[in-house]
Amino acid sequence: MSEHIASPASIAPVQSTKLTVKEKIAYSFTDMAGNLLYVTISSYIMYFYTDVFGIPASGAWGASVILLAARFADAIAAVFWGSVVDHTQTKWGQSRPWFLWLAVPFAITVWLAFTAPSLPDGAPKFWYAMFTYILAAGAVYTGIQTPITAILPNLTSDPTERISANTYRMAGGNIGSFITSAFCIPLVGFFGTVVGGGDKAGFMIVTAIFGLIAVALLLFSFKNLNEHNYHPEQQKPIPFKDSLRACKGNWPWIILVVAFVIFWIAASTRSGMAVYYSKYVLGNENLTSLFNGVNVLGLIGTLSMPFLVKYTKNKTLTMIIGLIIGIIGQSLMPLAGNSVALAVIFWTIGVLGAAIACGMPFGMLADTVDYGEWKTGIHAAGFLTAFGSAFCIQVGSGLGAFIPLQIMNHFGYVANTKQSASSLGAISFCFIWLPVIIYVIVGAIMLLYRKYEKMEPQIKAELAERHAQ
Repeated sequence: MSEHIASPASIAPVQSTKLTVKEKIAYSFTDMAGNLLYVTISSYIMYFYTDVFGIPASGAWGASVILLAARFADAIAAVFWGSVVDHTQTKWGQSRPWFLWLAVPFAITVWLAFTAPSLPDGAPKFWYAMFTYILAAGAVYTGIQTPITAILPNLTSDPTERISANTYRMAGGNIGSFITSAFCIPLVGFFGTVVGGGDKAGFMIVTAIFGLIAVALLLFSFKNLNEHNYHPEQQKPIPFKDSLRACKGNWPWIILVVAFVIFWIAASTRSGMAVYYSKYVLGNENLTSLFNGVNVLGLIGTLSMPFLVKYTKNKTLTMIIGLIIGIIGQSLMPLAGNSVALAVIFWTIGVLGAAIACGMPFGMLADTVDYGEWKTGIHAAGFLTAFGSAFCIQVGSGLGAFIPLQIMNHFGYVANTKQSASSLGAISFCFIWLPVIIYVIVGAIMLLYRKYEKMEPQIKAELAERHAQ
């Protein structure tokens, strides 16, 4: 099929569903629940392994091996879950039932991941951590993350409504991130002191509380979302080989996948390194909550996305603007010196940019599903969005944990001791400059997406005609 761009006059208007505010709030709760638990993992599991559970940062039985190997296993799970969602057909829809089915398993597996049983050092601790981490961050979280993204094309076909719904979703995600970022470490310390048992007991209690909240949010989402654009009579379950066909030649999807994998290296590095930077460079571990807590201000960036898209009429440019703001914020960090106030201000600028850059691809993935259907006739929403979201998050986050730990280990990091000058330099580099390098790379890749974004009105109009026949 040719990829010419039709003139606006030749494009028929697309009739699509307007979502209610209640539905958008329900959609926001899915990511709020997901981030409440997943950000706990991505922000604190490195620290939990090295400084609480007693697993070395690197080496054959090290935390870096767990985080990298498990994330690639999780990435395989993303492909599996994408196919599962594409084959799901129920009276509740295609993606929505998974919020009901996986809510409780999600809470339990995250709790297990932050449980530190008394095991011998070496292989026993390594394999317990590996198994529980794969269950929590891979098998079950990916099963939640996949329908969260895959449901968007089925909620509505209206591009404006998709951006709006995705904005609500990202806002909910920011609130979930804020709760765990601001309160996790203080609550761990509080419960560890009150109940006894220190951080080991504290993490178990806090993740249990967060898990109960996440279950309630997912059940609300299940009850109040509707897949208006789900047409089981047209969207028949497709074989796995046909799902792969929806990827072939789907260049906007390929570009997003590559860019998003690389972006999540930076996202994971920023959140994971905050506790090390606070504890060893600034000398106050509790500042982690301050750094990660101001992530809630990413709501400003998230809420600005629809306005930026409307003003620029360019989703690609909107994402690049986010990356530029993120680069400015990160680059200013060294100027803060030992000033916590300045460090937080500069970090906040970076947070605003990161929120925009992170939020845009989730909404853009729905458009790549349309492109795949237009080009191949295959509507593989589950597979394409699972690969484009959960797969990218898992692989990128795995590398975002592995790379900093390897750098830290190379420059002499030793847990719970005074760090050498080279170790402190490595922590600062990973926290500040590694994300800057990655943002530049992502921005360069995203420049390739604009060509396909210009084709979206034509594609949506032709798909509407096909569905009407």
